[in-house]
Amino acid sequence: MNITRRRFLTVSAAALATPGRAATRHDWSGLALGTAVRLRLSGASDHQAQRVFRRVAAVLTQVEADFSLHRDSALARLNRDGRLAFPGEQMLRLCALADRVHRATGGAFDPSVQPLWLAMALGHDPAKARAALGWSRVRVATQEIRLDHGMALTFNGIAQGHAADRIADLMRDEGLENVLIDMGEVQALGHAPGGVPWRARIAGPDGTGLAELGLSNRALATSSPFGTTIGNGHSHILHPLGLPVLWQTASVSAAQAAVADALSTAACLMNRTAIDSALAEFPEARLEALS
Repeated sequence: MNITRRRFLTVSAAALATPGRAATRHDWSGLALGTAVRLRLSGASDHQAQRVFRRVAAVLTQVEADFSLHRDSALARLNRDGRLAFPGEQMLRLCALADRVHRATGGAFDPSVQPLWLAMALGHDPAKARAALGWSRVRVATQEIRLDHGMALTFNGIAQGHAADRIADLMRDEGLENVLIDMGEVQALGHAPGGVPWRARIAGPDGTGLAELGLSNRALATSSPFGTTIGNGHSHILHPLGLPVLWQTASVSAAQAAVADALSTAACLMNRTAIDSALAEFPEARLEALS
C-alpha cells in the first residue's frame, strides 16, 4: 500500500480560563486508529485537562474495538464468523447511516467492498471477489448482524468521521465550545481564537490547494482515491460494480463528520448529476470541491 496523504488526528480546544489568570496549555500525544494523535487544550485546569484526555483516549479505543480491521474488533469478528450477536449501539448506528448513504448514492457507497479491496491489494481475481459483494445482502438487526458466505465489511470510508463526531459530542459534554478536531476529516465547533471561523484548506493528493473555507459547527471531509494506492497502483476507493473513479478529489461539508466522510468517499465514484442527487438526500451537506 502506498500512502501519499498524511493521516493524523489533532484536537485543539479552548476552555474558559479563570479571570485574572493566564490561560494554561496542556498537551497530550499518543497512537489511535493507526495514526498519531495530538491533543491540545488551552485554558483548562490540570484536572479537567487530564479528564478530557482520558475520555478522548477511551472514545478512540472504543472506535477501534468496534471498527478496526487490524485487531480483534467487533467488525473483525463479524467478517471472520459471518455473524455478530447483539451488536453494540455504535455499530448499529453506523450501519444505519451507511445504509442511508448507500441508498442515496445509488450503491456507490458500499461497505461490503472489503473482499474486492483485498483482491486488488493482493493481486487476486477481482471477478471472484465481486461475487461476494452487496450491501443489500447484509442483514442488520438488534439481535444479530449476519453476512452471506464470503462477505466482509469495511467502514474505513465512514469510521474516521464517526470518531470525530464522537469526540465532538464529548467536548460539548465537557463544556468546551471552541474545538477543532482534525483527523483528515475535520469537525469544527464554535470559533477559532479571535472569534473567527476555523480555517480549513482543501488539497488534492499531491498537496495542491483547491479551496479554503471557514468552518463553525460544521464538518469537512476530503477524499482522494489515489492519495492512497493499493496493489499495482489501484485507487483505494473502489466501486462495487468495478466502475472507474471519476474524480481525483471530492470534498463535502455537513453537520456530521460521518456524513461528510461517507459522501465524499462516494462522490469520487459518481458523476455530477448523481452527486447532486445524493446531496439532496442530506440537505445540510454541501459539495465544497471537486476536481
